[in-house]
Amino acid sequence: MHAGQGNDEPAVVAATVETPRADLVPDGTRVAAFFDVDNTIIRGASAFHLAVGLYRRGFFRNLDLVTFAFQQARYRAFGENRRQIDEVRSRALEIMRGRSVAEVTAIAEDVYDEVLSLRIYPGTRALLDAHLAAGHAVWLVTATPVEIGELIARRLGATGALGTVAEHDEGFYTGRLVGDLLHGEAKASAVRALAEREGYDLDRCHAYGDSTNDVPILSTVGHPCAINPDGRLRRHAAEVGWPVREFRHRRTQARRGVNAASLAGLVWAGAVVVRAVRRSLRRRVGGL
Repeated sequence: MHAGQGNDEPAVVAATVETPRADLVPDGTRVAAFFDVDNTIIRGASAFHLAVGLYRRGFFRNLDLVTFAFQQARYRAFGENRRQIDEVRSRALEIMRGRSVAEVTAIAEDVYDEVLSLRIYPGTRALLDAHLAAGHAVWLVTATPVEIGELIARRLGATGALGTVAEHDEGFYTGRLVGDLLHGEAKASAVRALAEREGYDLDRCHAYGDSTNDVPILSTVGHPCAINPDGRLRRHAAEVGWPVREFRHRRTQARRGVNAASLAGLVWAGAVVVRAVRRSLRRRVGGL
């Protein structure tokens, strides 16, 4: 029997290297754990790091990178808001129109190896592994494109991922979404539909999120938990009695300022643009 089986509360037990973690989940399990990704599993916004990888491969302009870096810094400082997410989504869809799904997925694999794997919170990773070892299904539920969610889920050995679906035709992105952004109440609806399809008992299920926008999905299960919560979610968790787990460095817990890594990314992106402008000016002067 796997550790924790017969009990909805997982014990922290790591799977062996030889055994894929998802293989520990028995068929017909009634218990699942649902994890948000950004700032819950991965420090910062996974889409920003993918954007940097795409930028380095010529997918978009310098100004786009600065915009994404600014959004990343604002997200780390103040948490999510719907208008910010909609702005990023619209620009990202425009950029991705006509691009190959296979190419983007290959780049995402590189970004995971180079960046995302180094930004995973060990505490959240231990929770995820504990659920799998206890025989629970584990799903990532994220507003990030589903291809990225599935990649992270596969690398972590999770059962699968629910994410925003970007439409593609014959292997190329069209620049449109299938349905809406998987965010807020849409996450909760997707989890309820998945639970009905897979036979999960939501009263016995677990959910983890960092933002007040995760309240709908946290409210859907019997065992919610706030991880690295923003101020509003922290207050809500205190009011309703939800447990809180804090895996960030102590200096960042209160979100009193912009995270240094985010600021560094913003400064770096700005410097890239400045250098590009200078090179352009030198070429123009040299051609006179």
